[in-house]
Amino acid sequence: MRSGAKVAIVGGVFVVVASGVGYGGYNLWNGVTGSSGTGTRSASGTDEKRSGPVTSEEVTSTAKDFLAAWATGEPETAAQLTNNPVAAGPALLGFREDAKVSAASITPGPASGPTVPFTVQATVTYEGVSKPWTYSSRLTVVRGRTTGRPLVDWKPGVLHPKLTTATATLRTGGAKTGEIRAVDYKGRELTAEKYPSLGPVLDQLRERYGSTSGGRPGIEVYVDSGREGVPDTTLLTLAKGEAGRLETTIDADVQAAAEKAVKRYGTASVVAVKPSTGAVRAVANSPANGFNAAFEGKKMPGSTLKIVTAALLLEKGLVKADQVTECPREAMYNGRTFHNLDYFSLDGAPFGKSFAKSCNTAFIKKIDDVHDDAALGKEAKEVFGIGLDWKTGILSFDGSIPEATGGEAAAQYIGQGTVQMNPLNIASITATAKDGTFRQPYLVSFSVDDRPRAQAERKLPSSVARQLRDMLRSTATASYGTATGVMSSVSGDKGAKTGSAEVDGQAVSDSWFTGFSDDLAAAAFVSEGGHGGTAAGPVVAQVLNAG
Repeated sequence: MRSGAKVAIVGGVFVVVASGVGYGGYNLWNGVTGSSGTGTRSASGTDEKRSGPVTSEEVTSTAKDFLAAWATGEPETAAQLTNNPVAAGPALLGFREDAKVSAASITPGPASGPTVPFTVQATVTYEGVSKPWTYSSRLTVVRGRTTGRPLVDWKPGVLHPKLTTATATLRTGGAKTGEIRAVDYKGRELTAEKYPSLGPVLDQLRERYGSTSGGRPGIEVYVDSGREGVPDTTLLTLAKGEAGRLETTIDADVQAAAEKAVKRYGTASVVAVKPSTGAVRAVANSPANGFNAAFEGKKMPGSTLKIVTAALLLEKGLVKADQVTECPREAMYNGRTFHNLDYFSLDGAPFGKSFAKSCNTAFIKKIDDVHDDAALGKEAKEVFGIGLDWKTGILSFDGSIPEATGGEAAAQYIGQGTVQMNPLNIASITATAKDGTFRQPYLVSFSVDDRPRAQAERKLPSSVARQLRDMLRSTATASYGTATGVMSSVSGDKGAKTGSAEVDGQAVSDSWFTGFSDDLAAAAFVSEGGHGGTAAGPVVAQVLNAG
């Protein structure tokens, strides 16, 4: 056995420990176990190509061989045990050469079918500074399509779970930008440890403002995204730099409530905005996995978009909040039939009640009178600022209502079809309805970097704004309002709108909810949460109560 490499059984689990590079771990393991680990031979002595699912023995053997070669610094050997050695080889080599790992031990856990979890305990050494680095990942063993051999299904995430794209790599060295100490608008420090959803937000803020906030870079192990505009992610700090202070618009109390609220669901997002300024008070996602769906997501928002549609109809004088409007069980437009939840209908009800009850057909019946299929998109852009290239301080999608005709245009009126929104957009729409004026949401003051602020062409006419606010209030307070139950715990001047979006392939609709209380507006999305008041509603209520 070569010096520096050891094989041991710790607690009944295979562990390979290496201190240095180039120890021939694969051969070392085979020598100890006497197992080839990758194939079988027939009675005649020729290789036999296997088929079918991998066996538990193949999973265990292949995982051990791969992890042994990786741990002992044999990237070529480890790569040949994968189904993509061309991609795996450089990545495994980079673990030593680019990430500067000087020693590693890898401990497999019990297999679950073809998947094996494992723990990496490494030492990173850079310019005389060393620090331990521990993390967990997993691999899956599959059968090679041409060889029939059991092989590790190579993905960058095998190396580290934060490697989520083909361009991402592990590196150790001086950080590209200085560190930041982000604080909320009251000066309270914001960290990813305390507020997990802010992890990707803080990464982006550092990428954009680290060089101008007075910070000094440290030495770090980080994920180099390999893509312009996509921030790097720090995994381990070997030597701390000096953090520059960056004030955000976040309210730590509201953020804490938002984090807690979305955590109840597998996939959920919420954003809170101050209507009088556009300042973002909270942004939270579940899971908090690096994609900021609350700002960057693109989903159909369901009936929450009726705020924009109602504004359009009110502006054109086609409805009034206290004027009777048809609300039949069903309505057809251009060969496409639309119906209300559980096929309810309202007889002799004013438009305000149809809005509060979320009557789809009351909106569909007015489309012919608009005489412009593009009118909804124009209203959204000219009054609510949708699609105006918002500069929030981080990456964000500012909503889209593309031009459509016929039945597709009708679907847009109730937030279905080709409409794309996220909680940031819907919270801003609600804030505009509350304030009467679009104020572009932002996380960092525009004065920090003199970036432009999106401006809508016009305000809501005062009579329209008043009626819209009153209808939102009725939705949250009237006995017939779809949001009254969930908003009962919210105090102050309040209003709301429920929504659900029917998505192809989903048995249960997505849940949407938006509301305001005094000078705070919030919107939430819960994947497959059903009715807006059932899942997304409690999220918004919890956030509003914290404000």
